[in-house]
Amino acid sequence: MYRPTFDWDDARVFLAVVRAGSLRAAARALGLSQPTVGRRIARFEADAGGGPLFDRLPEGLRPTAAGRALLPLAEQVEAAAAALQGQRAAAPSSTLRVSVGEWAGAFLAGCLGPGEGPAPPDGLAFEFVTSDRTVNLGRREADLAVRHGRPETGGVYVSRLGTIACAAYRARGGAAGDWISYTEEQAHYAQSRWIAAQVEAEGGRIAMRASGMELQAIAARAGAGRVILPCCVGDRDPALVRVGARIPALDAPHWLIVHRDLRRVPVVRAAMEWIRQVFAAHRAVLEGRDGA
Repeated sequence: MYRPTFDWDDARVFLAVVRAGSLRAAARALGLSQPTVGRRIARFEADAGGGPLFDRLPEGLRPTAAGRALLPLAEQVEAAAAALQGQRAAAPSSTLRVSVGEWAGAFLAGCLGPGEGPAPPDGLAFEFVTSDRTVNLGRREADLAVRHGRPETGGVYVSRLGTIACAAYRARGGAAGDWISYTEEQAHYAQSRWIAAQVEAEGGRIAMRASGMELQAIAARAGAGRVILPCCVGDRDPALVRVGARIPALDAPHWLIVHRDLRRVPVVRAAMEWIRQVFAAHRAVLEGRDGA
């Protein structure tokens, strides 16, 4: 009856349409577009033998006899998925793997301590993985991602978190001449290109290169030159002082990304809500207005 390529998640879409009575209402409930729900239902019908599972009536969609026959099987799939999620949620301690860029990782790690805003969920340990490449949530390389740039691939839920602004910083009391930048292999980074343009315009030089923000910040504290840092990091570093205003050209919108299959897992939902809360609570800091 079912082809080997059967997607079990289509059963969830089928149930949503049965319960909502229309593609539009089901799409709203699932957080998908109406055309996507329509394609998923068509695929589910093909996997189930090719016959229609719904009668298209003026008042909406009603399951056919074939659809009604599949309904208890789809509900069994739903119950099994809920049981698996419940086992994960009931664990006394859970670790959640979050793929982050340097800026978002530094901000979120700084929000984990007491008194730093909304408290993280009880019993949840975060595992932050810093990477500049696009993580594959479909292969479970991470449970969540917080990244600069909206993903183009499907199958994920995406939510705008806010903007992380940046500025130039130097050692407090030090000179503000030379620059600290990324390595030649990272010359395509927006910060690298901006610094290169400043060097060309000002006639200065790049005194030091490093592949990571932390090494660059250490060099700046030592007085090696100016460094571009997110304001949420640079403004809170007592050894550094801002040089000039924030740099709007380097503003970085950030997005919360999760695979659709994990979005409703309780521990994932709790982590998503905490991430949203800390971005909202520290908006002025993130946008560079707190230390301006």
